[in-house]
Order: sequence, then structure tokens, then C-alpha cells
Amino acid sequence: MDNLIEQNEEIEVPFLEVKGIKKSFAAVKALDDVSLCFQKGKVHGLIGANGAGKSTLIKILAGVQPQDGGEIFINGKETKIPNPHTSTELGLSFIHQELSLVEDFNIIENITLGMPKKTTLGMINWRKMHRDVEKVLKRLKLNIPLNTQLKELSVANKWLVSIARALYQDAKLIAMDEPTASLSESEVELLFNVIKDLTENQGISIVYVSHRLDEIMEICDEITVMKDGKKVFYSSIGEITKDQIIDVIAGFNLSSEKAEVKKVENTDVLLQVENIYANQKVKDVSFELYKGEILGLTGLVGVGRTELARMIFGADRIKSGRMLYKGKPFSPKHPKHAIDKGIVLVPEDRRTEGIISNKSVNFNINLPNLSHTRSIKWLSFVNSKKSAEISKDIIKRLLVKTSSEHTNILNLSGGNQQKIVIGKWLKRSPELIIMDEPTRGVDVGARAEIYNIIKEMAVKGTSFLIISSDVEELPGLCSRVIVLNEGRITGELTDSMITKDSILKLSYAHAK
Repeated sequence: MDNLIEQNEEIEVPFLEVKGIKKSFAAVKALDDVSLCFQKGKVHGLIGANGAGKSTLIKILAGVQPQDGGEIFINGKETKIPNPHTSTELGLSFIHQELSLVEDFNIIENITLGMPKKTTLGMINWRKMHRDVEKVLKRLKLNIPLNTQLKELSVANKWLVSIARALYQDAKLIAMDEPTASLSESEVELLFNVIKDLTENQGISIVYVSHRLDEIMEICDEITVMKDGKKVFYSSIGEITKDQIIDVIAGFNLSSEKAEVKKVENTDVLLQVENIYANQKVKDVSFELYKGEILGLTGLVGVGRTELARMIFGADRIKSGRMLYKGKPFSPKHPKHAIDKGIVLVPEDRRTEGIISNKSVNFNINLPNLSHTRSIKWLSFVNSKKSAEISKDIIKRLLVKTSSEHTNILNLSGGNQQKIVIGKWLKRSPELIIMDEPTRGVDVGARAEIYNIIKEMAVKGTSFLIISSDVEELPGLCSRVIVLNEGRITGELTDSMITKDSILKLSYAHAK
């Protein structure tokens, strides 16, 4: 199969066309000469692995970020989109996975929020607005009183309200980001019926961004695959199979490689997770983590990786199933319970969950170690000399680049901040460190140093659960990788079988 299928020229002028769009962040090319067409009355699937460039393209079209180069055309006319207001005026609307609605507002208030209000003699004409909103809801066959508060609606109906808001703004193209992520099977069917009506009967263009390939095959008329900031594939849906799409995303032939599962030869189990369920994010997950092992946990964004980590750490409760730690039942009701057992967490968002941003390096390192900084254990006074010694030791061990332990942590680079988030736990000699996206926002040099820290600690017996959406880092770091999709384990890879291609294949597979 060719690596690239050129998009056929249509006689009809597309509603939206982008040509040669470029966008870089420092040395990273987020979009590299991307050209796409979105036809009137068609559903265009936009797919690709994490970091492919989909979100950057959407932000440019929404007027949130400017492109560095390239052209944008609406109905054949070149246009500029300097801000979100211009994007809306051009007929573009964007519905994100986390819906931008106000739960305590009613339907009409949400649909008209931020829009110019119909007025009579300077007073808002709610009656006229009711009639206009009712017309929009009728187009969606949504029969709910307009004074209903949003928090009383199902997730599917909230999505319909978001679509109604786009139609009220006279949208000609609606981009939907993972629209079915929180929907039941019957709600997905309802949404698909609405999408078909919008495209086939009302001429609305839909950009459908999703990782769920079965849905892409069912609802889309055409698809574009993006990878590493480039458009690498285009096809009408009738000329492509699901396996061929996976081949393009992963960059290898599905029939030529098989991901084998191997057992890790180790009998010293530290953590055992058995048939864990929690809400809709984690479903029947079971695995074992061995002493001194670096276990990777990956999959596409939103598949339940972080939720699973939070349950092990005691931040969230499990619905059913059980955990064993060192062979004994383990059910932490609070993070403190997990920490006392030797389990610590390096969170995904270090700025909001990992550091106290207006405090010093010394303060951040010693926050979980206050008992070690006291001259007399039963007194709550901190010995500044002891705290400085602990900080200097961590700074030296982890090669943190800072002028002093008294430097504000925000003055450190992202990589050095991350070292502090890791280092603050070391005085407690943890047995299991859970790391959620450990190298996100970290430069190449600091990334290598963090890998070395992990490997050196693992050799000394510390176990690691590495949660990462960066499929490039897992093969050289982990001895075993578990892949999740939609809350379930789709496969396990060990040693030489841990490759970027194999991980991507399992990321799009269905759990058996």
C-alpha cells in the first residue's frame, strides 16, 4: 500500500481548505506543510496518534493560535483567522471533549452564552430568543424544555446542546473532538443519527476527531491520517479498511508483525492488581508488578491510565476488584496510606499537583519529609540546617541545576523541576514510584538524566510504574509494557517486542 494517497480534486469548491499550513514550537514542527479539504455536507475523520498535530490544526482554525505559514480558504476565498471571534463569524465551530457549558445555566442560557442578545427598546427579548432557539432544537429533534438546567441532562443531550449552540451561531462546519468518549452505545447511535441529518439534509460539514476506528469507519465519508505534524494519508472511507488505517498510523504492515506476550521471569511480586473496575474509565484490569521492575503503562489519551494510577495511590476508590501489596490485601483510602506503605506518585501535571510554585526548592523537597527535619520528633519545629542538608543531598544526587536550594522552583527549567518532584520522595526510600508522563515538557538532556535516575533506582530494588503516551521512550526504558484501550488491557509486550509500532497497534486494538 502506498504511504500516501493524494486527495482527488473535487469539482465542487470545498467549504474549508488549508494549504501548506506550518506551525513550530521552538525546534519542534507541530505542523509541517499540511494541506486538507473539508467538503460541504461530509463527515471528515481526522485521526492519528498523540502528538500527530490534530489539536494544533484545530487551534489554528479556531483562531487560538496563528499559523507560521500557509493559507486558509473559505468557499474558495483566502481568509485570515486572527482570533476566535473571526472563526465563529466564518461559520466554524469547535466542540471539545470537555464540553464548554455551564452546568447551573439552563439550555437557552448555554446556547446563547456570549452571543449578541435580541433586544427590544434596550431590553433582552427572551421571547424572540426562545423562538430562535426552539427552531435550532427542532433541527436536532431535541424536545426538552428550554429552562432545564444543564446538570439535569444526560451527556448525550449535553452534546446536542453544544451542537445546538454551534447551529445558533450559524456554523457551517463543526469540529467534534472525541464526541463519544463518555457516551453509551444507545447515545452513540443517537449522536450518529444527528450527524447524518446535519450532513445529508442540512449541508453542514463535520470534522470528526477520534481514536475509535470502528466509529470512524461507520460515520465518516473520508479520512485523513496525520503523523508527526504531517498529513500522511487521505482516502474516501469506501476505499480503505480498518487494518490499513492502523498500518498507516503505526507505520508498518499489520500482517507482517505480531506482538507476542512474554512472562517476566521474576517471582518476587510487589503489587498485584486483580479485576479492577472504576466508573467507566478502568474495566477489569489485572496485572503484576515485580520488585525492581520498570513497568510501562500506555495507550491513547483518556483510556484510564491516570485513573488506575490514582487508585493505586489512594486518591480514588475502586468500584470492584482487589489489590495485593507484598502479598497482603491493599485498599488505600487516602494517599497517606499509600505513602506510608512506600508507594509514591509523580503526577502528570507537575505545575498544579507536583510543586508549590511560589516556594523554594528547599521547601518543595522537604514538604513530604517534615518528620526528618525536626530536631525533636514530637515537636513540629523544623530544623533549617537539617532541611538544607536534605535538599543539598537531593540536588547533588539528581544533578539538579540550581544556584541554591533557596531558589524559587519556578526559576528552574522543566527538567529540573521534574527532578525535584521525583527527588522529594527519595528521603522516604519508596518501594514503588508511580510516574505519570515523567518527561512531558522536559528537554532532551534532562530526559536522559531522568531515565538514568529511574534505571539506577530500579537496579537497587525500587519498582516503577511508568505511565506515558510517548511511545518513543518506553522501548528503551521498560522491561515490560501494558497497553490499555477504553479502560481494558489490549496486550502486554516484553523486552525486544516493546516497539513503537507494536504499542500503536495495541493502542487501537480491542480488548479480548
